[in-house]
Amino acid sequence: MSESTDTRARPANPLAARVHGPVRIVGAGLLGSSVGHALSARGIDVILDDSSPSQLRLAIDYGAGRAARSDDAPALVVVAVPPDVTADVVERELAMYPDAVVTDVASVKLEPLRTLRERGIDLTHYIGSHPMAGRERGGAISARADIFVGRPWVVCRDEETSAADLALVEALALDVGATPIEMTPEDHDRSVALVSHVPQLVASLLAGRFLDAQDASLRLAGQGVRDTTRIAASAPELWVQILGANAEPVVDVLDALAVDLSAVADALRAPEAPGSRRAVADTIRRGNDGVERLPGKHGQNRRFDQFVVMVDDTPGQLGRLFGDFGELEVNVEDLRLEHSPGAQFGLAEVSVDPTALRRAVEGLQERGWKIASTTND
Repeated sequence: MSESTDTRARPANPLAARVHGPVRIVGAGLLGSSVGHALSARGIDVILDDSSPSQLRLAIDYGAGRAARSDDAPALVVVAVPPDVTADVVERELAMYPDAVVTDVASVKLEPLRTLRERGIDLTHYIGSHPMAGRERGGAISARADIFVGRPWVVCRDEETSAADLALVEALALDVGATPIEMTPEDHDRSVALVSHVPQLVASLLAGRFLDAQDASLRLAGQGVRDTTRIAASAPELWVQILGANAEPVVDVLDALAVDLSAVADALRAPEAPGSRRAVADTIRRGNDGVERLPGKHGQNRRFDQFVVMVDDTPGQLGRLFGDFGELEVNVEDLRLEHSPGAQFGLAEVSVDPTALRRAVEGLQERGWKIASTTND
């Protein structure tokens, strides 16, 4: 797998060059602990705090940071708590550390900002932000230093934000490997409703249909349905807060989606009726066009070719496969592995640059690998 080596665009340690003092992280769950791991790995002094003593001790034991001391004077505070208490914690941290820049990483930006403004809080040193990263499992035990790498980190500045404060939050994003993107809170919330919050609901609704399905039906599940429902394993408690805080934009997308679903259902109720087949085809084609708009690797709009390799379900086979890619000087842009129930092999769907497809397929076949299919099949 290749990574960007453009050190001109991404300095080696931008936050350390700007921060004069420790970084305080409030909330030692998945995101807070992950930020702590990433910054600690770069030699930055990280203070952890959490309302749960056991969660705090666990995050410290895993190396995400240290416990607070009475003489700490943080230059940057990162609030990583659930959305329903974000405004309260931001208000407290601004009062405790008036010289520090305070940011939060809540997945909803407008509601906490409105609450703080209604309370009359001085927000000169507050900048809302949101890393577009996470995992289905939460808590300090699931935290990883690399979950932000290559991911967008939205920064919501306003007219009161100083250039120095903005640079500090953007340096935080750069230091953990993310790409800072400036947006207004309103644009952010509308955007995440479409690309994050509604997909969570769609995945959960589809996975909920499995409860009444026969076991024989579920044994047919392949990678497509697993990809579609992967995020359905997310924590209900957190998502109730997120969806409630961003309800209006989410409802707008859901209403539009409901119209689309109703139109497809009507077409399939009478599949032989004039226009029905076209309606279904247009739905699939529109999805094709939408997927093409999604940024690819490293945020690029490049498209890759895929082929499927049959991999024996024995130790060392994936290592051998990647070793052969290395010998062929073919870079693997993406990889998905699927196992069929009862089969003694897996199917590795590999994405490569189109110019490398033929070299990869022919080279692997010469080395004894079985190619199940390619993009051109």
